[in-house]
Amino acid sequence: MATALLAYLPMSSSVALVAIALPRPAAARAVAAAWEAGEAVLPLDPGAPAAELKGILAAARPTHLLDADGRRRLPGGEPGEAGLAAVVATSGTSDTPKVVELGADAVRWSALATSAALEAGPGDRWLCCLPVHGVAGLAVVARAWHSGLPLEVHERFDLAAVRQAAGEVTLVSLVPAMLRRLLAAGDEAARFRRVLLGGGPIPADLADVAVGRGVGLVRTYGLTETFGGMVHDGHPIDGAEVRIDGDPEGEVLVRGPMLFRRYRGDPGRTATALRDGWLVTGDLGRLGPGGRLTVLGRADDLVISGGVNVHPDEVEAVLATHPGVAEAAVAGRPDPEWGQRVTAFVVPRDPANPPTLAELRAFTRERLVEAKAPRELVLVPALPRSPSGKLLRRLLPDGEADMDAGSGRDLP
Repeated sequence: MATALLAYLPMSSSVALVAIALPRPAAARAVAAAWEAGEAVLPLDPGAPAAELKGILAAARPTHLLDADGRRRLPGGEPGEAGLAAVVATSGTSDTPKVVELGADAVRWSALATSAALEAGPGDRWLCCLPVHGVAGLAVVARAWHSGLPLEVHERFDLAAVRQAAGEVTLVSLVPAMLRRLLAAGDEAARFRRVLLGGGPIPADLADVAVGRGVGLVRTYGLTETFGGMVHDGHPIDGAEVRIDGDPEGEVLVRGPMLFRRYRGDPGRTATALRDGWLVTGDLGRLGPGGRLTVLGRADDLVISGGVNVHPDEVEAVLATHPGVAEAAVAGRPDPEWGQRVTAFVVPRDPANPPTLAELRAFTRERLVEAKAPRELVLVPALPRSPSGKLLRRLLPDGEADMDAGSGRDLP
């Protein structure tokens, strides 16, 4: 497989970089057409604010723009180097968005290695209900295009449309919030042959329910820099490698032929991210029996409270199982005594009767050490998320909070 994956269409010394700002079905067709022509693509969210689009265009410097007004050349555009396939702006969960360059060989390897891991072949059909301007949706397009499988693209995640597609479509990539909604609506998720789940922490209760109801679940881990999932159910796909910079846990480092080339126009950031061919992911993890990877969360999200390392993902997973919690996020806030205090941002199932800090602390202490129980509670109507469903922890609100053992405050 390794030799075959390295083959690709001949490329000129430079390639056009086409920014595509179209609705998702049209964008997917435009991506495929550009790749057929040997061009590179920069998918954009056509619904994004003008200022955001302007910023991405200024950072990426595409040679052309394809939108509702047609295709046109852009002044000051910079062609891509030979073999460039895609440029993707990250969602910026923890800092300013990065502009990631992905080579055609990396895209092809990722697409075919994923297809091989899923044993995808005749009779399979992909569904893309994720944003095409994000790597998760673009990777679905690439898998279908490189493997020659049919592709169905939805303009957005529409629950009724996804339920109707199940069965006729056999392969789908979802984020946890989408799968939770699908499971709540019925049993259609089990009609997909494989459901790839990623894009953020996967709550244990969600995975348990899905598997218990017969869903062919594949938990994935990856980044924009790896063109999406390069680890399936804790194990690297073909060609991928994972190691931990620490013992027994530390920062996750990855490498393989699916790795990105560079951050466009940012050699300093590129040099910081790549260490002797390994990508420094910024995630914390550990390797278990058989080399199985467990991702603990972002290194920069780690909360150190009273000398205890608290991984927000771990606490969030516990809070999510509380009957009064619809969604939860955890972050650290400065504390004169503890250094940082564990703060829970909770969307209550019943805004008129939200859970209290005392209830959540007691609930958490039954499942985790006391230092990991929240010391502060902020009730919110919703959590800030990217279009693909990623929690934007940096956008969690400031505001009044319950820091006592009493009841929570009213929703704003």
